Amino acid sequence: MTDLIAQLIEEIGPGHMASTAYDTAWAARLGEIEAEISNRSLAWLVENQLPDGSWGAPAPLYYHDRVLSTLAAMIALTYRGRREHDKAQIEKGRLALERIVGNATAGLQADPNGATVGFEMIAPILAEEAEQLGLIKNQRDRILGRLSQLRAKKLSYLRGKTISRHVTMAFSAEMAGKDGQHMLDIENLQEENGSVGVSPSATAYFATYIRPGDPASLHYLRKVTNPDGGMPNVAPFDVFEIAWTLWNLSLIPGLNYTEKLRPHLEFLSNAWQPRAGIGFAAGYSVKDGDDTGLVYETLLRYGIEKDLASVLAYEQEDHFRCFDLEANPSISANIHILGALLQAGLDRNNASVQKVLGFLRRTRDKQFPFWVDKWHSSPYYATSHAIIACAGVENDLVAESVEWILKTQNRSGAWGTYLPTAEETAYALQALWVWDQKVARVPRGALLNGARWLKENLDLPYPPLWIGKCLYGPNLVIRSAVISALALTG
Repeated sequence: MTDLIAQLIEEIGPGHMASTAYDTAWAARLGEIEAEISNRSLAWLVENQLPDGSWGAPAPLYYHDRVLSTLAAMIALTYRGRREHDKAQIEKGRLALERIVGNATAGLQADPNGATVGFEMIAPILAEEAEQLGLIKNQRDRILGRLSQLRAKKLSYLRGKTISRHVTMAFSAEMAGKDGQHMLDIENLQEENGSVGVSPSATAYFATYIRPGDPASLHYLRKVTNPDGGMPNVAPFDVFEIAWTLWNLSLIPGLNYTEKLRPHLEFLSNAWQPRAGIGFAAGYSVKDGDDTGLVYETLLRYGIEKDLASVLAYEQEDHFRCFDLEANPSISANIHILGALLQAGLDRNNASVQKVLGFLRRTRDKQFPFWVDKWHSSPYYATSHAIIACAGVENDLVAESVEWILKTQNRSGAWGTYLPTAEETAYALQALWVWDQKVARVPRGALLNGARWLKENLDLPYPPLWIGKCLYGPNLVIRSAVISALALTG
């Protein structure tokens, strides 16, 4: 365990993420603008079509992810493919998309917490482009066609406004397509590193259609290309990777890696902006409540205090926001802000603490005692973090959630929403251990069986469960949760 923790601390930094079909497909469109990036991306798409003909995360089958990834890949192959094999792959993709969309109507219209970032704005432009290329049937009366109406309505709200690097929509700038480019504040859209919203797909769109061949954009894309030739969903995400990793490690009693952790703690501290907080990357212009809350709590756990005003700056009338102009609140952002407020010494009677607790009561699932957040596809993530924040403070709010975790453990010892995963098992074990230490004894067998399964499956690939514009997996963040759970229950 000592070696695992030391190795983890050595590796954390800019962010480690596997390639995603969605972002890679946008990079493949570059064509002769940047042939090397385009060709490597195209080769990645050709090699990573799934057995059913679609593209996206191999598991779980997540409708939003598969629809966007498959559309984006088919379009890229149509523009760039030159072989009969590519045509065969496009046809397999078309048939897969028909099956997915046919079965996905309810899933694509469900709770907005389940939608990938910008889905209702991006899916219609890809569907329309695919229609024009003759790849899919007219979608007018189907779910993708109805989303086009929603996109038009949302675009009307933006009339007279522009999207710059200071608003979250820059992350999904490709949603502008060809009909909405007037919304982009082109002179103020890029970050210092040349990216648009630290998003490879948005940046590839910019370098292909807005400023073809833009040197700063292409430099960024070359830098973030993975060794396998594909693109991650976001890069860098240094603050997120470091903060979540250190938060997971901070749960371990008596952890003594002060010197090894110092550079990472200083990085987070230096990236903090008073009265604004922090974003998921140090070089990203947009700050948010989720990272601000968790970083505040994490730094304070290691003895570094920042201004609480930065956390309180995200307070709304009945909850705390994650981003400005967000359509629906983030549950995990409110949980992490609760953790920050309590770590700062505020008691449960504080008005801001009560506001978050009230929000969590209102947003808990109506049928089952868990929470589902818009940043993660598994209820074990938000629910476990809620238990950890509330244990010993507001026990009645999460007591049934603890029972739900115990009841949903598989016979193997693992937990999982779609399939047993090390990530979800780690979250469950962290929450049960904290509850056992602070509130009431948890059956020892549940902890031992979970720890045994986790140890046996420590090194398996982690399915991507995090929600961006497609599903993605922040590998070291997940590994830190696994290591934390093993250290707590070992």
